[in-house]
Amino acid sequence: MHYVKAKGILTANGGRHGMNIYRGCSHGCIYCDSRSRCYRFTHPFEDIEVKQNAPELLEKELRSKRKKGMIGTGAMSDPYMHIEKDLRLTEKCLEIILKYGFGVAIQTKSDLILRDIDLLDEINRSAKCVVQMTLTTYDDDLCQVLEPNVCNTKRRIEVLEEMRKRGIPAIVWITPVLPFINDTEENITSILNECVRAGVKGIIDFGMGLTLREGNREYYYAALDKHFPGMKERYIKQYGNSYELPSPNARNLTAIFKRICKENSIMSSPEECFRFMSDLPEKYRQMSLFDL
Repeated sequence: MHYVKAKGILTANGGRHGMNIYRGCSHGCIYCDSRSRCYRFTHPFEDIEVKQNAPELLEKELRSKRKKGMIGTGAMSDPYMHIEKDLRLTEKCLEIILKYGFGVAIQTKSDLILRDIDLLDEINRSAKCVVQMTLTTYDDDLCQVLEPNVCNTKRRIEVLEEMRKRGIPAIVWITPVLPFINDTEENITSILNECVRAGVKGIIDFGMGLTLREGNREYYYAALDKHFPGMKERYIKQYGNSYELPSPNARNLTAIFKRICKENSIMSSPEECFRFMSDLPEKYRQMSLFDL
């Protein structure tokens, strides 16, 4: 871990503002796209960069904005990785978001988010809060291999249940689906049934497969060699050096996904889910015209 003083904290992101308080991650997920070299990390991925002045920057930027909107965080680095337990920078930023009447769409794999559930509840009542949770693998033992340093899927489902009790809408990312590893009908159906039970608002799927590019490809293949001997060679034979690696079962799994979502009135297209996460209710936007 190392500290930096950032020059800015918010970036434009398709109708909402994006925010990353940390760069890098300690969860150790073997498939993580954020390791890709295109993101130009200048430090080892596990040497987490901490934007120590993030709360001050966020307050300065939100204070100057007359139009309220949604702030997204967690797309690149989990805002509730292990160091957040002590640093509490995400918590401080949520307090500022609440103070200035903005909404938040926050993405995580960690149950540490429950620490801030009262804050999220207040944001949801004064503006809007959407909690995003990634669920890839229902089997606990396999989950421990694929996502070794974070709570398992069943615990994340308990987090979703707590959000439902508070009336906080949730979006689930059922991605990535790893060919020949977690791309089974049993796995996908089990996760989807739990999403139904937890009352999630939407589920995001990007084609029932995996993407690999320079940086995360090497890390992923090293993990395959360690945990699934011979699997790397199977990947290379099947996909070569492709960026997109769809599961051979993609068509069947997608049909199951669409059917279960339709039967339970769950949003199932990425576009619809992103629209929901980007939209702050009109009454709050109108109120903002009279602020400051």
